[in-house]
Amino acid sequence: MKNRLLIVCCLFTFICLQSKSQRRSLLHPSDTVSFPLKLSSPDSKLQITFTHSTDGGITYSFAARSKTLITTSKLGLSGTGNSVPTNVSFKSVNTVWKPVWGKRAVVPDVYNEFTLDVKSYQIIVRAYNDGVAFKYKFPKEKTVADLTQFNFDDDYTAWYYNGESANIGPEKLSDCDGKRLPVMTIKADHQNYMAIHEADLSWGEPLILQSRKSETLFSVASKPSTAWKVVMYGTQPGQLVDSHLLELLNPAPPRGVDFSWVKPGIAVWDWRIAGAQVDGFTYDMSLPSWKKMVDFASANHMHYLALDADWYGPEFGKDSDPLKGGKVAQVHEIIRYGKTKNVGIWLYLNDVGGRRFPIEQTLKQYSDWGAAGIKYGFMSGSPAEKNERTRMITVLCAKNHLLCDFHDGPVHPYGQMRTYPNAVTREYCQAQLDGSTPLEPKTFVTSVFVNMLAGPLDMNNGLADLNQLGRIHHPSYSTNTTLAGEAARTLITFSGVTVIPDIPEAYQKHPEILRFITSEKMPWLESKTIKGEIGEYIVMARQAADKTWLIGAATNQDARELDIPLSFLKKGKFKAIIIQDGDDADYRTRNESYKTSSQKVNATDKIHIKLAPGGGACVLIKKE
Repeated sequence: MKNRLLIVCCLFTFICLQSKSQRRSLLHPSDTVSFPLKLSSPDSKLQITFTHSTDGGITYSFAARSKTLITTSKLGLSGTGNSVPTNVSFKSVNTVWKPVWGKRAVVPDVYNEFTLDVKSYQIIVRAYNDGVAFKYKFPKEKTVADLTQFNFDDDYTAWYYNGESANIGPEKLSDCDGKRLPVMTIKADHQNYMAIHEADLSWGEPLILQSRKSETLFSVASKPSTAWKVVMYGTQPGQLVDSHLLELLNPAPPRGVDFSWVKPGIAVWDWRIAGAQVDGFTYDMSLPSWKKMVDFASANHMHYLALDADWYGPEFGKDSDPLKGGKVAQVHEIIRYGKTKNVGIWLYLNDVGGRRFPIEQTLKQYSDWGAAGIKYGFMSGSPAEKNERTRMITVLCAKNHLLCDFHDGPVHPYGQMRTYPNAVTREYCQAQLDGSTPLEPKTFVTSVFVNMLAGPLDMNNGLADLNQLGRIHHPSYSTNTTLAGEAARTLITFSGVTVIPDIPEAYQKHPEILRFITSEKMPWLESKTIKGEIGEYIVMARQAADKTWLIGAATNQDARELDIPLSFLKKGKFKAIIIQDGDDADYRTRNESYKTSSQKVNATDKIHIKLAPGGGACVLIKKE
């Protein structure tokens, strides 16, 4: 018996992948599980090890490439009685996921998994090549406490989500004294990066982490849920950005539900245009301006126009009827007009109207009108209540063929776009020009390595007039970027709908930049973070649906020069159009200075670019 148990334990380290999922019990329910239990990633580079502590609990540690990054840490639930596992089973999966839209067209779904049966719940553990995850399966009505810890092996450096403000960090783990919100991105050293988040939050309170001064141990401060606790891993921070781990931990779409109607793309927006004056015409948030925006979108093969607040009356007004109030007749007309131009219309819905009027009826009516999606703002309630309502609205939108975008302090994304591809974006960030404080260049190149790991972000980048003079909703601070940098951010920011905020005439003044933005044809065939450092810079490449390659680079407040390798290209000759900051460009002074050049390239070449302080560069590569 002992020899058989020893052989079983070794199998967890040397699991062989098979073409189909398999699951088999390795121990009879009456047997006692032998520790330590080890589960390795399919490539054997990551390992999570479980032990049984002297106090009767279960602990784990996490190592990458033989380096321990998370040392002995508690996991499991309290209040469940005996925590001694009675059975263990495992399976291996080797398949692919083909998302409706996402960072790439084909995603490997390859992992090893084991399930530990405890007296009154289960611990399910998975190891992928880019991270590990575990979750607790227990009855919703059971009162328990989450014991999960992340006891980091050293005093690493971390960054955290911070609402609609600049990210917290860089901060030493030992300097944290209190609660932190995920995503938590960690730099152990120059070759080891991690991120802590959760996936598939079907119910319960969204994850909150906490630590005490002078410690490197983080525990879970939120109430228990059945969500996966996730440790993402990469040897470079860009590998975290490119990961699909959170989506893969979410279930497939409901059986029989068709999402082929979901079309990602670019949307023009009416909020920032209000007050702009061009050739005697003053833009506002009404039908004449909407028609001009639809005409522009149609001419440039953009999919959508987003109508923001107050179209059905003051958004916080208790009597503002989202079906009958305000400019509803104009909304009917712009939806009809948009259909003639192949441009869908998004409708804003504030939580006040969403609650005072039946949400099921409202969303069905928007669908019957022919709307393309909703932007839901200022949801109220506790974090757990907001998550439950967000999921409910997402499901109703799917039923009514509506895309959805949640704004103004939404619940963090957790990979839900796999189950419901209509959940195309969220304002889980400090959006461009939309907060009480300016978006600093450093914040952008931090949030793409922190917030964006959770899922698609609505940052509404892409201004073409950085002065924004005369705009009704103009902020009282600088845009803190350059024209080239703004255009690059539209590509770098992952989102199922890229909302650009300016008027047609502003883009038409810069045809090269307009061409770059309109070449962002989704769904993406491939995405790759070429290089970058948290809080410093990022270089992102994406292949559009028409096989055109686009590259976006952005930097913090420091100027820098970069060489971009083109090894991702296939064999052949290509032409690259390069838009980069002008020689005198600076986000604080000459922020609209840029220059354009072209050159012939192939897969062995590198493109040299110069980024101004707060600036960026855009590259468009087409096969000759």
